[in-house]
Amino acid sequence: MLTRSWGSTRVVSRGRLRDAQDLPGFVAGLGDERVGLLTWSVEGDDCEVVTLNSLAERRGVGRALLAAAAEEATALGCRRLWLITTNDNLPALRFYQRLGWDLVPLHRGAVDEARRLKPEISHVGLDGIALRHELELELSLPRP
Repeated sequence: MLTRSWGSTRVVSRGRLRDAQDLPGFVAGLGDERVGLLTWSVEGDDCEVVTLNSLAERRGVGRALLAAAAEEATALGCRRLWLITTNDNLPALRFYQRLGWDLVPLHRGAVDEARRLKPEISHVGLDGIALRHELELELSLPRP
């Protein structure tokens, strides 16, 4: 699923290259079919959603995976759950904000920098939008 969605299992966020297949995560299923995957990484009291993929759009898969991640992050004592998306990913921006996530820093030119670590990142994203910036979103978590 990672390779199909991202072109490889390698993911760059905030200047850090990671292999998502080595990270903990959750798999979502509908019946006997695997339809979603979320991977995460915890550092200190922050939990990053490194990848989120749904193969069954508008069926609650992404929402369920994010809820599971928030529950796990809270149990681990994290204060926030955060993620990176790119400036072209308007559907994701709508989705996260509808779920109560806050748009925090815009990291200008970060995708241009990420190409140094992962040259296969396209220069053009969704809807023909130039792929250049990382947008950070976060969800504050309740204290356990």
